[in-house]
Amino acid sequence: MAADGWTENQKPGPGRTAWVIVALLMPVALLNYLDRQMLASMKTSVMAEIMDIGSEANWGRMLGQFKWAYALLSPVGGWLADRYSRRMTICASLLAWSTVTWWTGHVHSYGELLAARTLMGISEAFYIPAALALIADHHAGPTRSRAVSLHQMGIYCGVIVGGFSGHAADSPALGWRWAFDVCGIVGLLYVVPLMLKLRDVARSAASLADTGGKNPGPSEGPLRALLGNRSFLLLVACFTLPALSAWIVRDWMPAVLKTEFGIGQGKAGVSATLYWQLAAIAGAFGGGWLADRWMGKSARGRIRVSALGMMLIVPALFGVGYSPATGQLWVAVAFLILFGLGWGFFDTNNMPILCQIVRPRHRATGYGLMNLVSISAGGMADWGFGTLRDRQVPLMGIFSLFGGLSVISVILVLLIRPRVAETASVPDRS
Repeated sequence: MAADGWTENQKPGPGRTAWVIVALLMPVALLNYLDRQMLASMKTSVMAEIMDIGSEANWGRMLGQFKWAYALLSPVGGWLADRYSRRMTICASLLAWSTVTWWTGHVHSYGELLAARTLMGISEAFYIPAALALIADHHAGPTRSRAVSLHQMGIYCGVIVGGFSGHAADSPALGWRWAFDVCGIVGLLYVVPLMLKLRDVARSAASLADTGGKNPGPSEGPLRALLGNRSFLLLVACFTLPALSAWIVRDWMPAVLKTEFGIGQGKAGVSATLYWQLAAIAGAFGGGWLADRWMGKSARGRIRVSALGMMLIVPALFGVGYSPATGQLWVAVAFLILFGLGWGFFDTNNMPILCQIVRPRHRATGYGLMNLVSISAGGMADWGFGTLRDRQVPLMGIFSLFGGLSVISVILVLLIRPRVAETASVPDRS
């Protein structure tokens, strides 16, 4: 049992329903990130038609506006999922953001686009904390990292499909507005089967074992419990620092490759997303499997796999920043692939690590707070990147800065101490 005397009740292994939950949520995760990535891949077409956007800084502000709205509402979404129903939180979020996605295809000014992205950030904020907490509820220790990795693969596939949207934007028969119309309608239709098939885990007496079957008092509230937890604060920091570079890669890399290597918008979108997201899928699958296996030997198994992923991200960022000096697109793509592999190892283990350091009833709220800090900082990074590009700061200098931040995150994640014993057969032999 963990040092503070609490453990997590679980079944010997997940049943069919647990894997059905993951399968149902993967398309939602795909849509969640497809809606975001399309705008980055279709930047040239959108700016050409909505001319009052005007500058790179304004574009960066619009990207940042999405993130700040998303960040501020993430803890609220997490609290609602913990307090009421993860299922209803997920379905309401999908319904709302699909409506906003459709509307985005009908805006005609920078002000309208800014409003649409703000509403998109608000509506999407409720999904990820609830979805990952629901998966963690259904998948106890032995399969948790693998289950989360499958969900994250849906995200990576959404980024890949979004990368191809540049071709749709370039097509006279389709265009960027058509892409938003289609994605919005698909999301609205998918709400129906999701409502019918998704299932919450019953809040039985077993799930309240850590409080003796009683509701927590004021001193046990989520904010006090989370902010008073040193390991949680460390996880917030090491969750945030590598994510800054990921936001830059997702939001700016299509435009960077187009400018630096003189290629078309469609090719740039694919080159900036397809290869590193495929690598992230491989990293998520391998990192999930490795973490679950390593947990059989040490309670720090997931922490070490996460640190390994961050260590791969660092040289990848330096390489991406250096690649324009070579004049070879394949060099940039190669380092993006290394970045994706490291990102998969890191990304797939954040919720499983969170489950080791906070109680089940605080999981979604905890992840929401992580999003609040991480994505708020990501919004500043988007704005800052656009400003630095306007001032002609070399890419090598910009990406070196983000690489240095990832070095710090490696140290921080290794300082986290697990508090929950997921199974009696997972001792800490570190």
